[in-house]
Amino acid sequence: MNSENTIYSVNGPVVTVKGQTNLEMMEMVYVGNKKLIGEVIKIDSEATVIQVYEETSGLKPGEPVYSSGSPMSVTLGPGILHNIFDGIENPLSDIANAAGAFIPRGMHPSSLDEDKLWDVTIKVKKGDKLNGGDVYAVTPEYAIEHRIMVPPYLSGEVTDVKPDGQYRINDTVITLTDSNGKTHDLTLCCKWPIRIPRPIKDRKPLTKPLVTGQRVIDTLFPLAKGGAAAIPGGFGTGKTMTQHQLAKWCDADIIIYIGCGERGNEMTQVLDEFSDLIDPKSGKPLTDRTVLIANTSNMPVAAREASIYTGITIAEYFRDMGYHTAMMADSTSRWAEALREISGRLEEMPADEGFPAYLPSRLSEFYERAGYVETLGGNEGSVTVIGAVSPQGADFSEPVTQNTKRFTRCFWALDKSLAYARHYPAINWNDSYSEYLGELSDWYNENVGSDFMACRGEISSLLAQETSLMEIVKLIGSDVLPDDQKLIIEIARVIRVGFLQQNAFHKDDTFVTPEKQLKMMQIILYLYHRCKELVSKQIPISKILELKLFDKLIQMKYDIPNDKLEMFDDYRDLIDSALSNLSSQEESV
Repeated sequence: MNSENTIYSVNGPVVTVKGQTNLEMMEMVYVGNKKLIGEVIKIDSEATVIQVYEETSGLKPGEPVYSSGSPMSVTLGPGILHNIFDGIENPLSDIANAAGAFIPRGMHPSSLDEDKLWDVTIKVKKGDKLNGGDVYAVTPEYAIEHRIMVPPYLSGEVTDVKPDGQYRINDTVITLTDSNGKTHDLTLCCKWPIRIPRPIKDRKPLTKPLVTGQRVIDTLFPLAKGGAAAIPGGFGTGKTMTQHQLAKWCDADIIIYIGCGERGNEMTQVLDEFSDLIDPKSGKPLTDRTVLIANTSNMPVAAREASIYTGITIAEYFRDMGYHTAMMADSTSRWAEALREISGRLEEMPADEGFPAYLPSRLSEFYERAGYVETLGGNEGSVTVIGAVSPQGADFSEPVTQNTKRFTRCFWALDKSLAYARHYPAINWNDSYSEYLGELSDWYNENVGSDFMACRGEISSLLAQETSLMEIVKLIGSDVLPDDQKLIIEIARVIRVGFLQQNAFHKDDTFVTPEKQLKMMQIILYLYHRCKELVSKQIPISKILELKLFDKLIQMKYDIPNDKLEMFDDYRDLIDSALSNLSSQEESV
């Protein structure tokens, strides 16, 4: 590996090479005697600028910079699942085994295990015509069937096929001859540039929800499979905890979890929790269908910027196999802060709050890679992106939050007062919204219940009415309100505490099916309508509250198991019996 390029200056993660070079824009390079991984981000006639993804202390002017001849890429193939990588796909477990707990500079083991043998079944025969995205081999990998695909921009005729058997990821299993007569040896893995979206055949409309089992999300603010959502919230509001819940319980086939600039202890918690949690789908550990990318706050800042793209590229790879992937990015604010730091070292003109002027375009490029698609191989797959945002001081008017709102259609605003009151998930129903409701309404009505969206609309209306009434209560107290408005406040309390609030540590409440969510809404609204009838007959609300029916409904999330939905009929009978008796007593008086 020869080099004509030498370091001229070092400014944190930014390295400058003076004069004209043979390097290309966005090319991956090896910097210094330790061969630190970097990427070319600026070229002009006078200098080439490189951002380095490893710690640059000790680098000196005059050290060489080596060209790789290829863009910053990740290796895609069997062995990705059940693994933990850093922001540039270095396998952290392999590094820990070789060098201990602290990552040494310049150590770049193979991203995937090159010695492991995989049980491979070849799906093609000699003479078959293949195009980009076609599956030519499969191998079992933990919870899924790993499908080995022809690289997107390659097509041709199969001229040699190996028999079924055990192979390493770099072993040739078929040979493809293209229209120009050039042969291509295809192995079990390939490389793909992280900043280039993997191509697709067609984008599909977003008509299916990502079922999470979290009532406030599935019912009030649903997210479509292939959609993009933002979870903004200040310190301690539960962004990471909410993403953990979504990663554990959403109905995606593959989970990509990115800790971008997160505290190390939080990533340790993710590792411990995921390895202990049993996947309800397969009965095996959740890590069997999870990829973790850890770029903690003590790791080089430039690698934060790469980790987001590494994660989305891996998500697209599994999407192209025909799987539904969900990517959790925690947090995009720290990614934006990395952009700001590098932009400052490049002496670029700052925009709002010091962020670079291209922040909106970077965010839009990232969230645009979500989608429900028809793959090149003819399958359906999706990438759903859920990005946490950490605005300083919980100020949602800051640039990262505002620009994220522009490019996502689902906004789950976390509320500090709800979190401090131990109301989790702390999603504020007044500040949050989902623009997917229109597209998803048919799915809910057809697959859950014909009145799901009607119940959802009435629940939302009652919460909005409660918010207006509470403004009056704060000023002059609740005593002046008529009984019908007091009833709204009481039923809204049942909705807030008994429906929206959820206990992640309770076996029946941590995950709730849409069918049970509908049953809960129906019984709450049934109580409301029956009580409304009595109030209209001048029966005092105080008498109704003495029956303790509202408190009974608050507890139903714990009292009714997920597999015994027929118990809701008992609740309906109880409501009928208690209110009928009260009505009879009042009429006799």
